[in-house]
Amino acid sequence: MNIFKKLYCRTFQLVFRIAIPILPYHEPKILTNNDELVSTLLENNTKSVLLVTDAGLTNLGLYNSLVDAMREKGVKVSVYDKTVANPTTQNVDEALGMYRDNACNAIIAFGGGSSMDCAKATGARVARPKKTLGQMKGILKVGKKIPLLIAVPTTAGTGSETTLAAVITDSETRHKYAINDFPLIPNYAMLDANLTVGLPKFVTATTGMDALTHAIEAYIGRSTTKDTRQNSLDAVKLVFENLYTAYKDGGNLEARDNMLKAAFKAGAAFTKSYVGYVHAIAHSLGGKYNVPHGLANAIILPYVLKKYGRAIYKKLWEMGVYANLFEADTSIEAGAKIFIEKIEDLNKSMDIGTSIPEIKGEDIPYLAITAEKEANPLYPVPVLYTAEQLEKIYYEVKNG
Repeated sequence: MNIFKKLYCRTFQLVFRIAIPILPYHEPKILTNNDELVSTLLENNTKSVLLVTDAGLTNLGLYNSLVDAMREKGVKVSVYDKTVANPTTQNVDEALGMYRDNACNAIIAFGGGSSMDCAKATGARVARPKKTLGQMKGILKVGKKIPLLIAVPTTAGTGSETTLAAVITDSETRHKYAINDFPLIPNYAMLDANLTVGLPKFVTATTGMDALTHAIEAYIGRSTTKDTRQNSLDAVKLVFENLYTAYKDGGNLEARDNMLKAAFKAGAAFTKSYVGYVHAIAHSLGGKYNVPHGLANAIILPYVLKKYGRAIYKKLWEMGVYANLFEADTSIEAGAKIFIEKIEDLNKSMDIGTSIPEIKGEDIPYLAITAEKEANPLYPVPVLYTAEQLEKIYYEVKNG
């Protein structure tokens, strides 16, 4: 990367880092059950609510008890359940139409990160009816308060219940992009481990690795704060202590609850300190090939950490010591390498592969440009890379 672009990126990131204490970040208030959620709706004079979810959760009937509880208290509920794995502009248009047709004044995001992204983007369109989602792409383009938003995660990974981001895929071009603004941070998050008990093993594994990726990328970046560092450390420790247990024994409520806490803490960390090239690459693959986001992150993470090399050894060592992955007297270089090996071991233990063969060689230059544009200058990565340098990572991830 030439010196002028590097200077621009680092200056841009420094400005945001300095501004963190005065920016309107907030953590959602935590709810723990349906009764608390319904009481919150009533306290906010909610008459009609749009519940955004997906067809899989409809088939499982996972939100039925919540819908019944709301309707018993006189709250009208409309359910939009067509959200796809990488939510599209079409999904948002359909949800927005349902919101307007039913005179809703609140939104509940029920599900994984896709449902939450769709719900946030719908809220942005309510707040900014004359703007397209594409016009709100990037940073601070919403600028107006969205309707009351309550997030109910049914996976422990995305952390979207804490973040200011909504990631959307253009239905026509398949371009995947993020909308980032403070009004998109949910007002409340309901963390109920019982809702995650029935998750398939694959989903438990990949969403858990998503949480780990959030925590690691937030910690190794250059825009951390005392709070984000602590949230990242706590999340890393919780993931290494609980993810495999939740994967092997889906009914273990303690492990499930700890993974929800890990996802929340990791989300709180990266919504301030941002992510990095792992996410930028994963977003490009999700948009182009519909690769599940958590799976992409899990596979890409070790490759990117190895590429950063010595620039992040100390921080990897710190996370490894905190998570009790090795003794504190282990050398920094050895500890960093052990930390990466532990990530690879965790992937292997949950049958997560080491490659994404869907990647086509002829697509890699475009994918790398897309990832570079997403990451630079926004993400305060430990080492800056050009699109040409990122191409090498795509080939590694493709071939394994």
